[in-house]
Amino acid sequence: MVDSYDDAFDGEKSKTQIKRELHALVELGERLTTLKPDTLARLPLTDALRKALAEASKHTAHIARKRHMSFVGKLMRDQDIEAIQAVIDQLDSSTRQYNERFHGLERWRDRLIDGNDEDLERFVNEFPDADRQHLRSLVRHAQHEKARNKPPSASRKIFKYIRDLDETQRGLR
Repeated sequence: MVDSYDDAFDGEKSKTQIKRELHALVELGERLTTLKPDTLARLPLTDALRKALAEASKHTAHIARKRHMSFVGKLMRDQDIEAIQAVIDQLDSSTRQYNERFHGLERWRDRLIDGNDEDLERFVNEFPDADRQHLRSLVRHAQHEKARNKPPSASRKIFKYIRDLDETQRGLR
């Protein structure tokens, strides 16, 4: 007699676990259908999956869409799910990775505005594609706005510039 129910199934997945994994693949496929074409181009996908994702918008009837998404889920089995999930987590604002990256960029912006040339040098070392002169000009404008209690438009421009550099460096652009 088996001592534990779990010991009898070591190494085997239950039918429920398999279904959960397949439903997760279908949900990931649905998330892929919402991405922009340029973002999809950066993902490591097979040609068949790219074609199926492009055709997903053509299926408007409920059962047709459900059947097509099941097909997309089937095609997802042959993909590198970890790589796809990593890119999506970087782009999805509801994920922890996105929020950490966003807060890190905000800290860089604040350090550049409140800091000195050493902070600018550290930033340029981390982001070698940065235009030092343009960034210096933005920082000066932001410091001027901060001193005069004006709306932080230059600060927003710095953040957008830093975010663009970060996305370019991570291959998200």
